[in-house]
Amino acid sequence: MRGLNKVTLIGHLGKDPEVTYMEGGIARARFSLATSDSYLDKQGNRVDQTEWHDITLWRKLAETAEKFLKKGSYIYLEGRLRSRSWEDNGVKKYATGIEGQTFFMLEKREGEGGNYGGNNGGGDSQQYQGQPQQQQSQPQQQAPQESGGGQDFNDDLPF
Repeated sequence: MRGLNKVTLIGHLGKDPEVTYMEGGIARARFSLATSDSYLDKQGNRVDQTEWHDITLWRKLAETAEKFLKKGSYIYLEGRLRSRSWEDNGVKKYATGIEGQTFFMLEKREGEGGNYGGNNGGGDSQQYQGQPQQQQSQPQQQAPQESGGGQDFNDDLPF
């Protein structure tokens, strides 16, 4: 049986993406993402908790992040956990971060009005994916079939 390594986060960027280019022109963007949660303690006081996540994006997704994301941007991100280890002065160290595979911007860019990203859903989001986008088939809306042998029961409609 195969496993599942999937992370879904909604949060704000803690800093502008830092983009570097590796050998062969491969772009890598790194930034921190803050997610917040709250709960009520025993005394009924609201306690806010913020978790910080280290995010890495690659290739076109990294270049897109460099163009559109900045500190404070509010995004939805999907990715997977990636762990790494190294030695520092003989001490083995470990870090776990998130390799982003797709993200949505959940707010309008400054200076733009109306719907952001041209989506038909009326929301203000734009999706960016790290892998080449596959053709996503949208279900075609079809006119409801008339009952009664094809008679048009809407003759009095003005259109």
